[in-house]
Amino acid sequence: MGQPTGALSHIRVLDLSRVLAGPWSSQVLADMGAEVIKIERPDTGDDTRAWGPPYAPDAKHGGPAESAYFLSTNRGKASVTIDITQAEGQALVKDLAARCDVVIENFKVGGLRKYGLDYDSLSASNPALVYCSITGFGQTGPYAHRPGYDFMIQAMGGLMSVTGEPDEVPGGGPEKVGVALADILTGLYATIGILGALAHRDRSGQGQHIDLALLDVQVACLANQAMNYLVSGQAPGRLGNAHPNIVPYQTFAAADGHFILAVGNDSQFKRLCGLLGEHHWAQDPRFASNAGRVDQRAELVPLLQEHFKRHSVDRWLVDLERIEVPCGPINTLDRVFADPQVQHRGMRLDLPHSLAGSVPQVANPLNMSVSKVGSGKAPPALGEDTESVLARLLDLSPDRLRALRETGII
Repeated sequence: MGQPTGALSHIRVLDLSRVLAGPWSSQVLADMGAEVIKIERPDTGDDTRAWGPPYAPDAKHGGPAESAYFLSTNRGKASVTIDITQAEGQALVKDLAARCDVVIENFKVGGLRKYGLDYDSLSASNPALVYCSITGFGQTGPYAHRPGYDFMIQAMGGLMSVTGEPDEVPGGGPEKVGVALADILTGLYATIGILGALAHRDRSGQGQHIDLALLDVQVACLANQAMNYLVSGQAPGRLGNAHPNIVPYQTFAAADGHFILAVGNDSQFKRLCGLLGEHHWAQDPRFASNAGRVDQRAELVPLLQEHFKRHSVDRWLVDLERIEVPCGPINTLDRVFADPQVQHRGMRLDLPHSLAGSVPQVANPLNMSVSKVGSGKAPPALGEDTESVLARLLDLSPDRLRALRETGII
């Protein structure tokens, strides 16, 4: 057998998106073997190239090479700079789209229509095209023309209403998640939708338009919290690090720091009671079942906290792991990447970069038994693939490429 290839090595993607949600999706597709051509503005490129510090240093010329933000979401792609505001630039993108399986874009609703790069225009010459549009609020509805950003979507979509400590607790109030989770989840849903549309196309020969909204995704991902409201009619509040449906399932303070305890069933709680020397709690009607513990949360949690503050984090982690009660440390990122399990799973990569020499990457978490995952190509320098892609796919001559560059089209 030959070397393994990516599951999507037969797919070509034209990525017109920028910032995070769209590029996250195209990076996942690239990791699975798709050829991804990222179209960027000449001179400036994707907005996130300037979202620093920190920057990876330019080993060749000094100064910054690429922002860490851009490096986080553009692995495995070719960067092609084209000015789509000019007719010749639009023609180049149309010609590329005719040779692609997928287009991803996150312009405002209708923003690409004036350039002839909307779904109707591109699918007219490529009916098998899968075209994914990502916006804050979708292609329809009263908010469709509003811009949408992750932070505001976390707020409007309810996530911040269940994240953070209650108002009455010191430091209480709504909090956003520490990463742009609405964007990332939307990127993952975009990938799922694209793969589904490609599977449909394989059977029917027909492409389609995927309309994906950050707000829709955020509401969909409220999961059990959404159902808690829909079933009870009561909007859940903020519980800090506690779980709305499981107790004890939260952080606790030890003598020298904090750790998390995640008791998922009654047998684990019984073992915990034995460890703490409180065997009777497991028979106490208030605490014996998870439903009782949720109801009596305010009484049980302080009793547990009294025990946990007596010893160190490391002592509790050893004792809890010994009795198979789920627990874990609260790692800073330096400890995350030093963790032996994370290292064993190869979650850090170092890839050669045309300017920086080498850049670190966080690996794709997919492990497939047959298909290769990971392109081995670092995020590209701005426009580094422009001429090679246009020559290969559009058969443009060196003279033609030189003329396009002189007029600022590329």
